[in-house]
Amino acid sequence: MVYRVSHVTSYRYAQAVSICHNEARLTPRTTSHQKLLRTQLLVEPTVATHDRGVDYFGNVVHWFSLQEAHTHLDVTAVSEVDISRFQAPAAALSGPWEHTRDRLREDRSAEALAAYEFVFESPHIRFDADLIAYAQASFPRGRPLLEAVLELTRRIHKEFQYQPGSTTVATPLREVLRARRGVCQDFAHLQIGMLRSLGLSARYVSGYIYNQPKEGARGLTGADASHAWVAVYCPDFGYVDFDPTNGVIPSDEHVTLAWGRDFSDASPLKGVILGGGEHTVSVAVDVARV
Repeated sequence: MVYRVSHVTSYRYAQAVSICHNEARLTPRTTSHQKLLRTQLLVEPTVATHDRGVDYFGNVVHWFSLQEAHTHLDVTAVSEVDISRFQAPAAALSGPWEHTRDRLREDRSAEALAAYEFVFESPHIRFDADLIAYAQASFPRGRPLLEAVLELTRRIHKEFQYQPGSTTVATPLREVLRARRGVCQDFAHLQIGMLRSLGLSARYVSGYIYNQPKEGARGLTGADASHAWVAVYCPDFGYVDFDPTNGVIPSDEHVTLAWGRDFSDASPLKGVILGGGEHTVSVAVDVARV
């Protein structure tokens, strides 16, 4: 499938902003089953400086600054990607989940050490006994890793309510777990926290989903804005994606944008401003088949 993704972020300020510095991760990655065909980033008003590079996790990053007074900022990213269908490995072949946990602790190969970085706490993910208790129901001793993770993914989808506006990026995972509601970012953080609490490697993935369901099929949740899901490290297979918001393993309807330890590493757009007063922000995402 070839998709064209349009991501428009608009800021409106009550007072003039004299200067702003921004960091954008709005360029889709190229992976084993996703190829970036073309991309363009447009900023209005015209920026004073604009640099492009790659961060620690391999995400493409744009740094740009506006150094003249302005009362609005519009950032538009338009990209085309070619995605092939991903076929998840058979769950039984992934081996007992404890073997993966132990291997991460002991294996000193470059691949295992890179995965081990995603076992620890991070700015938005803190370990908690309640997270472990919830996850353990899906992780009895000897259960294949991917089978256990898929069940946990489906439990979160079934037992938690998708409710925009019910949380913020600062809402603790314990509160999300107690309230049983949130958005895709919360559910991704929640599942990652559970997996890492068990000693497993899981990273945060930001991106988009195509939501044009086939006749008689259920559409995917979270298509009106950027989306988030989880990637779990499985020895011999690499990282396998899971979407707890929708209870599925992503295939060819998820567009990968960036990844990292949590939202702080993969936020599509963030920055600092001087001035502005009260402001509003709106985000419009459109994913269409080409």
